[in-house]
Amino acid sequence: MIMDKTHETVWSNCLKIIKDNVPSISYRTWFEPIVPIKLESSVLTIQVPSPFFYEYLEEQYIDILRKTLRKELGSEAKLEYNVVMENNSFSNAKPVTVKIPAKNKTDLKNKPVSIPLNLKENSIKNPFIIPGIKKLHVDPQLNPDNSFSNFVEGECNRLARSAGYAVANNPGGTAFNPLLLYGISGLGKTHLAQAIGIEVKEKFPEKIVLYVNANKFATQFVESVRTENVNDFMHFYQMIDVLILDDVHEFAGKEKTQEIFFQIFNHLHQSKKQLILTSDKPPVELQGLEQRLLSRFKWGLSADLQVPDYETRIAILNQKTYKDGIEMPQEVIEYIASHITNNVRELEGALISLLAQSTLNRKDITLDLAKQMIDKLVKNTKREISIDYIQKVVCDYFSMPVDLLKSKTRKREIVQARQIAMFFAKSLTKSSLATIGSQIGGKDHATVLHACKTVNNLIDTDKRFRLYIDEIEKKLKM
Repeated sequence: MIMDKTHETVWSNCLKIIKDNVPSISYRTWFEPIVPIKLESSVLTIQVPSPFFYEYLEEQYIDILRKTLRKELGSEAKLEYNVVMENNSFSNAKPVTVKIPAKNKTDLKNKPVSIPLNLKENSIKNPFIIPGIKKLHVDPQLNPDNSFSNFVEGECNRLARSAGYAVANNPGGTAFNPLLLYGISGLGKTHLAQAIGIEVKEKFPEKIVLYVNANKFATQFVESVRTENVNDFMHFYQMIDVLILDDVHEFAGKEKTQEIFFQIFNHLHQSKKQLILTSDKPPVELQGLEQRLLSRFKWGLSADLQVPDYETRIAILNQKTYKDGIEMPQEVIEYIASHITNNVRELEGALISLLAQSTLNRKDITLDLAKQMIDKLVKNTKREISIDYIQKVVCDYFSMPVDLLKSKTRKREIVQARQIAMFFAKSLTKSSLATIGSQIGGKDHATVLHACKTVNNLIDTDKRFRLYIDEIEKKLKM
C-alpha cells in the first residue's frame, strides 16, 4: 500500500529501475542530483537543481519516470518538481505538475510550464543571457552570410564541405561525429562550420544549434565557477543538439575548461548529439590538450581545409563580385588571384581595398589600378610564404620542374629537394605537417617530420648543404 511507503523508499525503488535502463553517465548527471522531498497520496515531489534540469528531464526521461512511478504508486501516480532558484531556496510558486495519465499516450509529456524566476543577473542560468524557461530558446549565434551557397568548393576543401553537408542532413546520425575542421587561419573553417548550423536550423528547426568560440566558452565557464553555477553551465551545454565549437586549440593549458568540456563532449556524443569543432591543426599535432580529449576528437572525421588553388581563388572573387553587384574586368580578378595566394580572408581584403581605392578616388577599376594597389598591399603586409611558392623557389634553385618534386620518384637529388621544401614549409608557414605532406608529394606527417630531422642533421654536418639552405632561405625572404 502507498501509505506504507515513504518518499525516500519510492524514489530509491525508482532509481534501481532507472539505473538499469539509462547509460551510467546519464544516470550520474541527471538522476543522482535529484532529491525526493515528500509523498502525499499518489504525488511524489522531487527537488531538481535548476530550471534547465527540469526541462531536460521532461524532454528526455518522462517515459522512464512515468513507468517507474506507475509501478510504485499505481496508475494515478503524479510527479511534482521543486526547482532550486538563485538563493538555493524553493520557489513559493505553485509546484509544477507533470501528469501521467493511464491511457492517452499523446499526453505523456507535459506542455512546457512557466516557472517564476528572479531575473536578476546572477539568476540567469543560460550563459547567453536569454531569460525565460517556457521552452529552451537559444540564439544559435550564426552569421546568415556563412551559408553553403556562399561557400566556394574546390579541391582545397572538397572533403570538408562534403562531410559538412552530410552532417547537416543527418546531425548526430553519421560517422562524422565529431567533425573536426582544421587548417590555418583564413581558409573558411568558421564559415563552413556555421554553414552546417544554418542548414540544420533550416531542415530541423526544432533542434537547438549553438556556435561558440572556445575562448568565450572558457570565459563562461570561469564565470560559472565564480558564481557557483557550474552545474547549470554544464546542464545548459548538455541540452544542445548541435554544438559548434570554434578554435578548440585555444583550450591548450586550460585544464579545468578541458575537464568540463570533456564531460559535456561525452554526454552529447553518447546522446547522439552532433559536435562540430574547428582547429588550426589536426588532433595529432595539437599541443597542451589532454590525451583523453584528443582521442575523442579522433572518433569522427578530421577534414582539412587547404590554401585555395588558382582556380578556386578565381571562383571566390567571381562569386564575391557577383553577390555584391560589382562589375570588374576579368583580367583584374585574375591579377588579384595570382598575387594574393595565402588565404581567402586576404583575397577578400584585397578586393575590398581595390573597391575603396576606386570609389574614394573616383577611378575606374582597371588592371593598372589593381597593380598599384596590390603592389602596395603585398609590400606593406607581412605575408606568410605559401607552400607553392617554397616549392617553386626550391625547384628553381636546383633547376628541376615542380611536377618532378611532387612525383613519387626516389632519386636522391629529388628526395633531397623535396625534404628541403618540407623543411622550409614547416619553418616558414603555419601549415600543419599533414597539410605540408599532402601538398609536397602526397606524403604523411611522419614523412615531413623525418625530412625536417634529416635536413637539420645535414645542416650541422655538411658545409655545402648548409650553403644550399642559406641561399634558398635568402631567395624565399627577398
